[in-house]
Amino acid sequence: MPVYQSLTDAELFSLLCNSDHKAYTEIYDRYSGLLYVHAYKRIRNREEARDLIHELFSVLWSKRDQIILKTELSAYLYRAVRNRVIDLVNHSKLQSSYISSFDGFLNNGTNITDHVIRQKELSLLIEKEIDSLPEKMKQVFNLSRNEYRSHKEISETLEISELTVRKQINNALKVLRPKLSKLLTFFFL
Repeated sequence: MPVYQSLTDAELFSLLCNSDHKAYTEIYDRYSGLLYVHAYKRIRNREEARDLIHELFSVLWSKRDQIILKTELSAYLYRAVRNRVIDLVNHSKLQSSYISSFDGFLNNGTNITDHVIRQKELSLLIEKEIDSLPEKMKQVFNLSRNEYRSHKEISETLEISELTVRKQINNALKVLRPKLSKLLTFFFL
């Protein structure tokens, strides 16, 4: 039975690959503290550093028969910690980005909803003002502004002159502008 503390990293790794749990424990005892300090210096969070090291050693045990060392065991472990730290930092940045994006959506979502409600209310008020126009003026104005008909088309449809159409639209605008300007001022304050 070998004395595990006196074995080299290469010998320990060879035993680990053969499912020797004591070799695994010796590797853990030999490197977990150093790797923890290395991880903590990078991420400045004790819990995350501890979790990172435990996850690393858990993967080391579960994939012991698949890992092929091309360098020293210590270099492999340090590189694995570095990669996990980078993944953790990138994940944190991505998470922060998502949170910021979601906060922005919530803030804008409220504004968008408020904007839509105000727009609907304003449209109803404008329609109410248009409905208060004299019947013929309202009819000409709606054909012009809501159905986008030309003065000529309106005059042909209603059998009135283009000059009358133009005057009706101008008169409607003269009536609506002061009312709508008051509405808009009130509405957006």
